[in-house]
Amino acid sequence: QVQPVESGGGLVQPGGSLRLSCAVSGSRQLFAVMGWYRRAPGKERELVALQTVGRDRTYADSVKGRFSIGRDHVKKTATLQMDDLKSEDTATYYCVVRGSGLEYWGQGTQVTVSS
Repeated sequence: QVQPVESGGGLVQPGGSLRLSCAVSGSRQLFAVMGWYRRAPGKERELVALQTVGRDRTYADSVKGRFSIGRDHVKKTATLQMDDLKSEDTATYYCVVRGSGLEYWGQGTQVTVSS
């Protein structure tokens, strides 16, 4: 069974940085898309960043210039470097992988930005 697993969340002060990682187990497939969504309390889930196997990257306007997505095709991992974090970045962050018409979600990792 394909299962993305996130790591790297935690508590950070405003202006700080965190790096999230996503590792995919249960498949040797090179997924067409890997990326990140988030859901803040009381809000809908929203796109954060996506990267295709061809290295095309998409970012939400709210994180452009502060977050950076990366992929390692050999290790089948994705990362999200988050800098200059703000209180509004507080959310549960989910890794998503897409390929062959299917989509798989991780369980999420909590990011809390607070002083």
